[in-house]
Amino acid sequence: MSRRKPKGRPLDGWLIIDKPPGMTSTDVVNRVKRIFDAQKAGHGGTLDPLATGVLPIAFGAATKTVPYVMDGTKLYRFTLKLGEARDTDDADGEVIETSDVRPTDDQINAALPAFRGNIMQVPPIYSAIKIAGERAYDMAREGRAPVLEPRPARVDRFELIERPDADTAVFEVASGKGVYMRSLARDLARACGTVGHVAALRRLRVGPFLEAASIPLDKLREAEDTAPASPDLLLPVVTALADIPALALTESEAADLRHGQAISLVALMGRIPGNADPSGGLVRAMAGGRVIGLARLEDGLMKPERVL
Repeated sequence: MSRRKPKGRPLDGWLIIDKPPGMTSTDVVNRVKRIFDAQKAGHGGTLDPLATGVLPIAFGAATKTVPYVMDGTKLYRFTLKLGEARDTDDADGEVIETSDVRPTDDQINAALPAFRGNIMQVPPIYSAIKIAGERAYDMAREGRAPVLEPRPARVDRFELIERPDADTAVFEVASGKGVYMRSLARDLARACGTVGHVAALRRLRVGPFLEAASIPLDKLREAEDTAPASPDLLLPVVTALADIPALALTESEAADLRHGQAISLVALMGRIPGNADPSGGLVRAMAGGRVIGLARLEDGLMKPERVL
């Protein structure tokens, strides 16, 4: 039997899209895949339909580096609408509770420290989390509100940056992976003695990918009717790994790593970057300016994790 030839062009690299509101992240991937006539594409971290901003799209070999991008720091700006709780915890949902309480800036700032650092967070019921094989949002839509357990989340920064009026407050958040801004908004409002939901959400950064490097989807759409978009718009696959500390190897060490062999950290003394964690941290293995792959430092060894 002859194998079916995959449709599209074999492209490798990253494209940073500025996602418009009203589309799912999967919609954006499918649209971009068509515009580039690409064989394989995926995204680095879901954004809700209401949200805008940085949505990294991985093509081809870049899809292998998606988990490392999603582990990177994310930066968000969101608007909290006070006085109304919604079933989705954002403006797309139905109002389920109201409150006349409007906290002062001082009250908000006093509540914020409890949401910084390593916290426990209950995800929104309208989320893609699976419970016994079912998506939480499917259960919620069918009127069977799922019971979600709190899960660990890491919030590096959470600050009130603007207070346009008594009903609205704007925040900036830097967080690790799997932190829900809708949950932060809901829980902060509760901690201030009221209710609230996310009225607007924008992602400004995902790992090494910044808002400044993003291309509005509309810009790409203009090219949709003509020839496939130029691969020159793509960033190299290794751009995704820019946040991971680099460790320089000799050519013979690089060859060992490529063949799946671990290297003793003793042999690498003096070369291990200061910001690398020797107990389980990742490093970007480099040789002669080239990225060889990713390796994990543990048990006194540098072990290959993914060779590129």
